[in-house]
Amino acid sequence: MLNKRIGLLALGILGATQAMASDQSDSKGFVDDSHLNVLLRNAYINRDYKNGKDDKIEWGQAAIGTFQSGFTQGTVGVGVDAFGLYAVRLDGGRGETGAQGIDFFKQDNNGNPAKDLAKGGAAVKFRLSNTVLTYGDQMPALPLLNYDNSRLLPESYTGTLITSKEIEGLELNAGHFTAESRKSAEGRDSGGLKGIDILGGSYQFTKQFKAALYASDVDEVLKKQYLNLNYVFPIASDQSLTLDFNGYRTQLDRGYAQAQGAQGRDNRIWSLAATYALGAHSFTIAHQSSTGGSLLGYPYGGYQKDQGRIGDGGNTINLANSYWSDFNAADERSWQLGYGLDFGAFGVPGLTYNVAYVRGDNITSVNSAGTVFTGGTEREFFNQVKYVVQSGPAKDLSVKLRSSILRVSEQSRDYNVSGNEVRVYVDYPISVF
Repeated sequence: MLNKRIGLLALGILGATQAMASDQSDSKGFVDDSHLNVLLRNAYINRDYKNGKDDKIEWGQAAIGTFQSGFTQGTVGVGVDAFGLYAVRLDGGRGETGAQGIDFFKQDNNGNPAKDLAKGGAAVKFRLSNTVLTYGDQMPALPLLNYDNSRLLPESYTGTLITSKEIEGLELNAGHFTAESRKSAEGRDSGGLKGIDILGGSYQFTKQFKAALYASDVDEVLKKQYLNLNYVFPIASDQSLTLDFNGYRTQLDRGYAQAQGAQGRDNRIWSLAATYALGAHSFTIAHQSSTGGSLLGYPYGGYQKDQGRIGDGGNTINLANSYWSDFNAADERSWQLGYGLDFGAFGVPGLTYNVAYVRGDNITSVNSAGTVFTGGTEREFFNQVKYVVQSGPAKDLSVKLRSSILRVSEQSRDYNVSGNEVRVYVDYPISVF
């Protein structure tokens, strides 16, 4: 089983540390290496749905505090990480909250969103050589367990994670988590996760080539594998071509597949993106393909409690064509054309612009009655402008304005919905010490 492999990997990592160069020997101590940061975030999302679905608007102000201690000196260093989160609702709650894809403030049993949220967490960590074992509340950012920080407050998980960097260029991860804190609700187990095991790593073979391979097992839900291959071809001092392949293979547990009406149990989804960078410009072409017997397409994220979803993190989708829509339906094929511009080359450092057009077809979906629809399509036009203040009292403050126009065919109405979306984010990071 995967958790047994995690245990064996941990023993192997700890056994190998005796012969490796040690970051722990350079420790400056618990206090001297400590850092406290606060992120002030004002976030607004407006979704103007089509086809008769009610519009959704959520707006809030958050303060996200994170503390990371150093490690005590000695053979085994000990430290503590902690976070405190607070958010207040600003939208007034006029029946426009409650969109699963926005989820700033969870609604109560009467349909009323919370006025504010407050929660925190902490973890203890141990370092031996270049290997760190962390136990407690964490925000893992792995391809098969990637916490969502793209809304107002972030998700967090409770469990154990081992991260080893004993060999230059090689990172190994092994983890076991038993609770998930929903980004829109208080409590350490508000997501209802039963358990997830993760094992894998990444290796930088050369300056140009990097690869990653991971596997996960979500209790009573599914098993996943992930592969990434990334190669950068340098052409000139200001030119390069990057090829990025990402792929997931998912096998649903039999009981979960039956409960969700998935019919089949397996899904394979992959994307290949080619990005040509020329000075301040970047041009992207990407293709993405989803196949397999499951009518759920590629499943990820959400919460096992209340939603009956996966619980492996709202950002667990390292695929090229993921914007508002993820283009991850059963049997879907999608293509992207993208362009990016860095205005720093034109005398405005910190200002960037990105635009993309994605079209998907061959969608298979199923409604609540079990009727299957085939041949559906969707298309999205994405725009984003972002500015980061470069100096002065507001240094590092960022303003991001993002919009999407999404149109979904009638055959795919049970998979996705048409609409126009606007997101406005203002983030102000403050380094306390």
